[in-house]
Amino acid sequence: MNDSPVVLVTGALAGIGRATAIAFAKEKARLVLSGRRFDEGRKLAEELRLFGAEVEFVQADVRFEDQMQALVDSVIARFGRLDIAVNSAGYEGEPAPIVEQHIDQYAAVFDTNVLGTWLALKHEIRVMTAQGGGSIVNVSSTMGIRGAAKNALYVASKHAVEGLTKSAALEAAAFNIRVNAVAPGPIQTEMLDRLTGSESVKAAMLATVPLKRAGTPEEIADAIVFVASGKASFMTGEVLRVNGGRTAA
Repeated sequence: MNDSPVVLVTGALAGIGRATAIAFAKEKARLVLSGRRFDEGRKLAEELRLFGAEVEFVQADVRFEDQMQALVDSVIARFGRLDIAVNSAGYEGEPAPIVEQHIDQYAAVFDTNVLGTWLALKHEIRVMTAQGGGSIVNVSSTMGIRGAAKNALYVASKHAVEGLTKSAALEAAAFNIRVNAVAPGPIQTEMLDRLTGSESVKAAMLATVPLKRAGTPEEIADAIVFVASGKASFMTGEVLRVNGGRTAA
């Protein structure tokens, strides 16, 4: 009997999601990866099988409930249960002052970061309740507790993710389901490059980090694996901030 945990990772094709999928694969988890790009997803699944993990890729867009329901149901159909879910799909939007933002930009950010997280939680909790427990980790951001000029939509969406995390934790605790979040600071990903726009702006941002560098996706993945695991069994409704000390002051 295979007692390796069954893990679902959304947003698994890039950045923190990809690093998290790799981290779980190295631990020989049974993995279902999800993202919008089919060819990339199949290729990643093949790469992760080299670590000896059972890996499947299911194409899905977190913005659509029918796809999220089908995704979660496919995990149960394939492995019979869902032990850990990592909701890492996210979109930063286009930085601009509030007065220059448009409705479509709001929808693009909130449909992925907030609606997508809510839909994931809804269906993950549904199946975890039926099986008697589980662990869910959402991915927030340093911007989940502070403001940032020209990034109001992204900031607001991550505040919402943290609110969803705490509320879901209170509801799910009665069913032995833990719901937490990991909130990265500046991490060296393509998203950071897009948000900063130039090396000089990125350097100025990193100068505000007490450790004086960007984090790596692997460092955040390690935090996610810990929070998801039984080593954090008395932790729920919490946000673990991994940001090089940026929110310490």
